[in-house]
Amino acid sequence: MLASKRNLGLSIALAINLVLGGGAVQAASSDPATAAYGPELQGFDYPFPVERYEFTSQRQPLQMAYLDVRPDHPNGQTAVLLHGKNFCAATWESQIRALSGAGYRVVAPDQIGFCKSSKPAAYQFSFRQLAENTHALLGKLGVQNPIVIGHSTGGMLAAHYALLYPKETAQLVLVNPIGLEDWSAKGVPPISLAQWLERDLKTSADSIRNYEKATYYAGHWEERYEPWVQMLAGLYRGPGKEQVAWNSALLYDMIMTQPVVYRLPQITVPTLLMIGQKDITAIGKDLAPADVKPTLGHYPELGKATAKAIPGSRLVEFPELGHAPQMSDPETFNRALIEGIAKR
Repeated sequence: MLASKRNLGLSIALAINLVLGGGAVQAASSDPATAAYGPELQGFDYPFPVERYEFTSQRQPLQMAYLDVRPDHPNGQTAVLLHGKNFCAATWESQIRALSGAGYRVVAPDQIGFCKSSKPAAYQFSFRQLAENTHALLGKLGVQNPIVIGHSTGGMLAAHYALLYPKETAQLVLVNPIGLEDWSAKGVPPISLAQWLERDLKTSADSIRNYEKATYYAGHWEERYEPWVQMLAGLYRGPGKEQVAWNSALLYDMIMTQPVVYRLPQITVPTLLMIGQKDITAIGKDLAPADVKPTLGHYPELGKATAKAIPGSRLVEFPELGHAPQMSDPETFNRALIEGIAKR
Protein backbone atom coordinates (compact mmCIF):
# COMPACT_ATOMS: atom_id res chain seq x y z
CA MET A 1 0.00 0.00 0.00
CA LEU A 2 2.79 2.43 0.92
CA ALA A 3 4.55 1.83 -2.40
CA SER A 4 1.50 2.07 -4.68
CA LYS A 5 1.92 5.74 -5.59
CA ARG A 6 5.66 6.02 -5.15
CA ASN A 7 6.58 6.65 -8.78
CA LEU A 8 4.16 9.57 -9.14
CA GLY A 9 5.13 10.96 -5.75
CA LEU A 10 8.82 10.79 -6.54
CA SER A 11 8.51 12.82 -9.75
CA ILE A 12 6.73 15.55 -7.80
CA ALA A 13 9.28 15.25 -5.00
CA LEU A 14 12.13 15.91 -7.43
CA ALA A 15 10.82 19.37 -8.16
CA ILE A 16 9.92 20.15 -4.55
CA ASN A 17 13.25 18.99 -3.21
CA LEU A 18 15.25 21.08 -5.64
CA VAL A 19 13.28 24.16 -4.60
CA LEU A 20 13.91 23.38 -0.92
CA GLY A 21 17.61 22.91 -1.53
CA GLY A 22 17.70 19.26 -0.62
CA GLY A 23 19.48 18.13 -3.76
CA ALA A 24 18.33 15.63 -6.34
CA VAL A 25 16.22 12.73 -5.14
CA GLN A 26 17.46 9.35 -6.24
CA ALA A 27 15.01 7.15 -8.08
CA ALA A 28 13.16 4.96 -5.62
CA SER A 29 14.05 1.31 -6.03
CA SER A 30 11.31 -1.26 -6.46
CA ASP A 31 13.06 -3.01 -3.59
CA PRO A 32 12.40 -1.10 -0.32
CA ALA A 33 15.67 -2.47 1.06
CA THR A 34 17.63 -0.34 -1.43
CA ALA A 35 15.27 2.63 -1.87
CA ALA A 36 16.71 6.09 -1.22
CA TYR A 37 14.43 8.90 -0.09
CA GLY A 38 14.83 12.65 -0.09
CA PRO A 39 15.63 14.59 3.10
CA GLU A 40 11.92 15.19 3.64
CA LEU A 41 11.06 11.56 2.90
CA GLN A 42 10.27 12.35 -0.71
CA GLY A 43 9.48 9.08 -2.43
CA PHE A 44 7.95 7.38 0.61
CA ASP A 45 4.15 7.40 0.72
CA TYR A 46 2.07 7.73 3.86
CA PRO A 47 -1.19 5.79 4.29
CA PHE A 48 -3.20 9.06 4.47
CA PRO A 49 -2.99 12.35 2.53
CA VAL A 50 -0.13 14.56 3.72
CA GLU A 51 -0.83 18.26 4.26
CA ARG A 52 1.66 21.08 4.89
CA TYR A 53 1.69 23.89 7.40
CA GLU A 54 3.99 26.69 6.25
CA PHE A 55 5.16 29.10 8.93
CA THR A 56 8.11 31.18 10.09
CA SER A 57 10.11 30.09 13.13
CA GLN A 58 13.40 31.46 14.39
CA ARG A 59 13.52 33.87 11.43
CA GLN A 60 13.29 31.20 8.74
CA PRO A 61 10.49 29.72 6.62
CA LEU A 62 9.65 26.13 7.50
CA GLN A 63 7.02 23.57 6.60
CA MET A 64 5.47 21.04 8.91
CA ALA A 65 3.89 17.95 7.35
CA TYR A 66 0.82 16.54 9.05
CA LEU A 67 -2.08 14.14 8.71
CA ASP A 68 -5.61 15.32 9.44
CA VAL A 69 -8.03 12.40 9.40
CA ARG A 70 -11.70 13.13 10.03
CA PRO A 71 -14.14 10.44 11.20
CA ASP A 72 -17.32 9.43 9.43
CA HIS A 73 -19.27 9.85 12.67
CA PRO A 74 -17.53 12.58 14.72
CA ASN A 75 -17.80 12.68 18.50
CA GLY A 76 -16.59 16.29 18.67
CA GLN A 77 -13.14 15.46 20.06
CA THR A 78 -9.68 15.60 18.47
CA ALA A 79 -6.72 13.37 19.26
CA VAL A 80 -3.25 14.72 18.48
CA LEU A 81 -0.58 12.06 17.99
CA LEU A 82 3.07 13.01 18.62
CA HIS A 83 5.65 10.58 17.24
CA GLY A 84 8.93 9.45 18.76
CA LYS A 85 12.54 9.95 17.66
CA ASN A 86 12.69 7.04 15.21
CA PHE A 87 9.06 7.27 14.19
CA CYS A 88 6.88 9.42 11.93
CA ALA A 89 3.22 10.38 11.68
CA ALA A 90 2.70 7.37 9.40
CA THR A 91 3.75 4.90 12.10
CA TRP A 92 0.55 5.82 13.99
CA GLU A 93 -1.50 4.25 11.17
CA SER A 94 -3.26 1.65 13.33
CA GLN A 95 -4.11 4.20 16.04
CA ILE A 96 -5.36 6.71 13.47
CA ARG A 97 -7.74 4.13 12.04
CA ALA A 98 -8.94 3.01 15.48
CA LEU A 99 -9.43 6.53 16.82
CA SER A 100 -11.17 7.85 13.72
CA GLY A 101 -13.36 4.74 13.74
CA ALA A 102 -14.35 5.64 17.30
CA GLY A 103 -15.36 9.15 16.22
CA TYR A 104 -12.21 11.16 16.94
CA ARG A 105 -10.69 13.59 14.50
CA VAL A 106 -6.98 12.74 14.41
CA VAL A 107 -4.11 15.15 13.73
CA ALA A 108 -0.63 13.64 13.48
CA PRO A 109 2.24 16.00 12.64
CA ASP A 110 5.82 15.31 11.65
CA GLN A 111 7.82 17.60 13.90
CA ILE A 112 10.43 19.96 12.47
CA GLY A 113 13.64 17.98 11.94
CA PHE A 114 11.76 14.72 11.34
CA CYS A 115 10.37 12.72 8.45
CA LYS A 116 8.49 14.85 5.88
CA SER A 117 9.03 18.18 7.65
CA SER A 118 11.80 20.76 7.20
CA LYS A 119 15.37 19.92 8.21
CA PRO A 120 16.83 23.37 8.98
CA ALA A 121 20.60 23.79 8.93
CA ALA A 122 20.43 25.92 12.08
CA TYR A 123 17.63 25.65 14.64
CA GLN A 124 17.42 26.00 18.41
CA PHE A 125 15.66 22.72 19.09
CA SER A 126 13.76 22.64 22.37
CA PHE A 127 10.65 20.88 23.55
CA ARG A 128 9.09 24.27 24.16
CA GLN A 129 9.71 25.27 20.55
CA LEU A 130 8.26 22.04 19.17
CA ALA A 131 5.25 22.43 21.47
CA GLU A 132 4.74 26.00 20.25
CA ASN A 133 4.96 24.82 16.63
CA THR A 134 2.34 22.15 17.33
CA HIS A 135 0.09 24.64 19.12
CA ALA A 136 0.30 27.00 16.14
CA LEU A 137 -0.61 24.17 13.75
CA LEU A 138 -3.64 23.23 15.86
CA GLY A 139 -4.69 26.87 15.97
CA LYS A 140 -4.57 27.02 12.19
CA LEU A 141 -6.75 23.88 12.05
CA GLY A 142 -9.23 25.24 14.57
CA VAL A 143 -8.52 22.45 17.06
CA GLN A 144 -9.33 23.34 20.66
CA ASN A 145 -8.72 21.29 23.81
CA PRO A 146 -7.30 18.19 22.12
CA ILE A 147 -6.38 14.89 23.70
CA VAL A 148 -2.59 14.93 23.31
CA ILE A 149 -1.02 11.50 22.90
CA GLY A 150 2.76 11.19 22.78
CA HIS A 151 5.07 8.21 22.42
CA SER A 152 8.76 8.04 23.35
CA THR A 153 10.31 11.44 22.52
CA GLY A 154 6.79 12.47 21.58
CA GLY A 155 5.85 11.69 25.17
CA MET A 156 8.40 14.24 26.38
CA LEU A 157 6.93 16.72 23.90
CA ALA A 158 3.36 15.93 24.96
CA ALA A 159 4.28 16.53 28.61
CA HIS A 160 5.77 19.90 27.74
CA TYR A 161 2.68 20.73 25.68
CA ALA A 162 0.45 20.03 28.68
CA LEU A 163 2.73 22.14 30.89
CA LEU A 164 2.62 25.07 28.45
CA TYR A 165 -1.07 24.84 27.60
CA PRO A 166 -2.84 23.21 30.57
CA LYS A 167 -6.13 25.00 29.93
CA GLU A 168 -6.06 23.99 26.26
CA THR A 169 -5.33 20.29 26.79
CA ALA A 170 -8.30 18.01 27.47
CA GLN A 171 -6.21 14.96 28.33
CA LEU A 172 -2.62 13.78 28.19
CA VAL A 173 -1.59 10.24 27.20
CA LEU A 174 2.05 9.20 27.59
CA VAL A 175 3.11 6.00 25.83
CA ASN A 176 6.50 4.76 27.05
CA PRO A 177 7.81 8.32 27.19
CA ILE A 178 11.52 8.91 27.56
CA GLY A 179 12.90 11.62 29.82
CA LEU A 180 11.49 9.92 32.92
CA GLU A 181 15.02 9.79 34.32
CA ASP A 182 17.98 12.14 33.93
CA TRP A 183 20.57 10.02 32.15
CA SER A 184 23.31 12.63 32.51
CA ALA A 185 22.73 12.94 36.24
CA LYS A 186 22.83 9.14 36.53
CA GLY A 187 26.25 8.94 34.89
CA VAL A 188 25.96 8.98 31.09
CA PRO A 189 28.96 11.10 30.02
CA PRO A 190 28.54 14.34 28.04
CA ILE A 191 28.10 13.73 24.31
CA SER A 192 29.05 16.50 21.88
CA LEU A 193 27.14 17.36 18.72
CA ALA A 194 30.14 16.11 16.73
CA GLN A 195 29.88 12.74 18.46
CA TRP A 196 26.13 12.52 17.85
CA LEU A 197 26.67 13.36 14.18
CA GLU A 198 29.43 10.78 13.79
CA ARG A 199 27.21 8.12 15.33
CA ASP A 200 24.18 9.06 13.28
CA LEU A 201 26.04 8.98 9.96
CA LYS A 202 26.66 5.26 10.59
CA THR A 203 22.92 4.53 10.64
CA SER A 204 21.86 1.59 8.47
CA ALA A 205 18.88 -0.70 8.12
CA ASP A 206 20.73 -3.34 10.16
CA SER A 207 21.54 -0.95 13.01
CA ILE A 208 17.95 0.33 13.07
CA ARG A 209 16.50 -3.19 13.01
CA ASN A 210 18.81 -4.50 15.74
CA TYR A 211 18.05 -1.58 18.03
CA GLU A 212 14.32 -1.73 17.48
CA LYS A 213 14.18 -5.49 17.99
CA ALA A 214 15.95 -5.18 21.34
CA THR A 215 14.01 -2.20 22.72
CA TYR A 216 10.79 -1.58 20.80
CA TYR A 217 9.74 -5.20 20.41
CA ALA A 218 11.25 -6.88 23.49
CA GLY A 219 13.53 -9.16 21.45
CA HIS A 220 10.87 -10.28 18.97
CA TRP A 221 10.74 -9.43 15.29
CA GLU A 222 7.98 -9.60 12.71
CA GLU A 223 8.14 -8.68 9.04
CA ARG A 224 5.37 -6.13 9.48
CA TYR A 225 7.91 -3.90 11.28
CA GLU A 226 10.28 -3.89 8.31
CA PRO A 227 8.63 -1.06 6.27
CA TRP A 228 9.30 1.34 9.14
CA VAL A 229 12.94 0.25 9.29
CA GLN A 230 13.31 0.92 5.58
CA MET A 231 11.49 4.25 5.91
CA LEU A 232 14.27 5.49 8.20
CA ALA A 233 17.11 3.69 6.44
CA GLY A 234 16.01 5.21 3.12
CA LEU A 235 16.66 8.68 4.52
CA TYR A 236 20.27 7.68 5.18
CA ARG A 237 20.63 6.17 1.70
CA GLY A 238 19.38 9.36 0.07
CA PRO A 239 21.02 12.59 -1.08
CA GLY A 240 20.07 14.42 2.12
CA LYS A 241 21.90 12.03 4.45
CA GLU A 242 24.10 14.75 5.99
CA GLN A 243 21.12 17.06 6.44
CA VAL A 244 19.08 14.31 8.11
CA ALA A 245 21.96 13.23 10.36
CA TRP A 246 22.71 16.80 11.47
CA ASN A 247 19.10 17.39 12.50
CA SER A 248 19.11 14.05 14.29
CA ALA A 249 22.25 15.07 16.21
CA LEU A 250 20.60 18.32 17.28
CA LEU A 251 17.53 16.40 18.41
CA TYR A 252 19.54 13.88 20.42
CA ASP A 253 21.23 16.77 22.19
CA MET A 254 17.79 18.25 22.98
CA ILE A 255 16.60 14.95 24.42
CA MET A 256 19.69 14.45 26.58
CA THR A 257 19.79 17.97 27.97
CA GLN A 258 16.07 18.60 28.57
CA PRO A 259 14.70 15.74 30.72
CA VAL A 260 11.09 16.23 31.74
CA VAL A 261 11.27 14.18 34.94
CA TYR A 262 11.70 17.20 37.17
CA ARG A 263 8.48 18.81 35.95
CA LEU A 264 6.14 15.84 36.13
CA PRO A 265 4.54 16.98 39.43
CA GLN A 266 3.54 20.25 37.70
CA ILE A 267 1.27 18.50 35.17
CA THR A 268 -2.35 19.30 36.01
CA VAL A 269 -4.34 17.80 33.13
CA PRO A 270 -5.91 14.31 33.34
CA THR A 271 -3.11 11.90 32.43
CA LEU A 272 -3.06 8.29 31.25
CA LEU A 273 0.24 6.39 31.27
CA MET A 274 0.58 3.39 28.93
CA ILE A 275 3.80 1.50 29.63
CA GLY A 276 5.28 -1.59 27.98
CA GLN A 277 7.04 -3.34 30.85
CA LYS A 278 9.86 -4.87 28.82
CA ASP A 279 11.13 -1.50 27.63
CA ILE A 280 14.83 -0.90 28.35
CA THR A 281 15.28 2.38 26.47
CA ALA A 282 17.92 4.81 27.72
CA ILE A 283 19.59 7.02 25.13
CA GLY A 284 23.36 7.01 25.48
CA LYS A 285 23.29 3.84 27.57
CA ASP A 286 26.00 2.26 25.42
CA LEU A 287 28.36 5.10 26.37
CA ALA A 288 27.70 4.83 30.09
CA PRO A 289 30.24 3.27 32.48
CA ALA A 290 29.78 -0.43 33.10
CA ASP A 291 28.42 0.12 36.60
CA VAL A 292 25.87 2.69 35.35
CA LYS A 293 24.37 0.79 32.40
CA PRO A 294 22.37 -1.69 34.51
CA THR A 295 20.70 1.18 36.38
CA LEU A 296 19.14 2.79 33.31
CA GLY A 297 15.87 2.22 31.47
CA HIS A 298 13.84 0.20 34.00
CA TYR A 299 10.35 1.01 32.76
CA PRO A 300 8.39 -1.05 35.32
CA GLU A 301 9.92 1.23 37.96
CA LEU A 302 9.82 4.40 35.85
CA GLY A 303 6.15 3.95 35.00
CA LYS A 304 5.12 3.56 38.63
CA ALA A 305 7.29 6.49 39.72
CA THR A 306 5.78 8.68 37.02
CA ALA A 307 2.25 7.68 38.01
CA LYS A 308 3.04 8.80 41.57
CA ALA A 309 4.63 12.04 40.36
CA ILE A 310 1.75 13.22 38.14
CA PRO A 311 -1.25 14.08 40.34
CA GLY A 312 -4.27 11.88 39.65
CA SER A 313 -2.69 9.98 36.76
CA ARG A 314 -3.71 6.45 35.77
CA LEU A 315 -1.32 3.69 34.76
CA VAL A 316 -1.93 0.90 32.23
CA GLU A 317 0.83 -1.71 32.02
CA PHE A 318 1.53 -4.13 29.16
CA PRO A 319 3.57 -6.93 30.79
CA GLU A 320 4.93 -8.55 27.62
CA LEU A 321 5.51 -5.48 25.45
CA GLY A 322 8.50 -3.18 24.96
CA HIS A 323 9.03 0.44 23.98
CA ALA A 324 6.40 0.47 21.21
CA PRO A 325 3.30 -1.31 22.56
CA GLN A 326 1.11 0.46 20.00
CA MET A 327 3.02 -1.34 17.23
CA SER A 328 3.71 -4.68 18.91
CA ASP A 329 0.08 -5.39 19.82
CA PRO A 330 -2.04 -2.68 18.19
CA GLU A 331 -5.36 -4.39 18.87
CA THR A 332 -4.80 -4.61 22.62
CA PHE A 333 -3.22 -1.18 22.77
CA ASN A 334 -5.94 0.54 20.75
CA ARG A 335 -8.67 -0.97 22.89
CA ALA A 336 -6.92 0.18 26.08
CA LEU A 337 -6.32 3.64 24.62
CA ILE A 338 -9.91 4.24 23.57
CA GLU A 339 -11.25 2.87 26.84
CA GLY A 340 -8.74 4.94 28.79
CA ILE A 341 -9.52 8.29 27.19
CA ALA A 342 -13.25 7.62 27.42
CA LYS A 343 -12.99 7.16 31.21
CA ARG A 344 -11.02 10.32 31.90
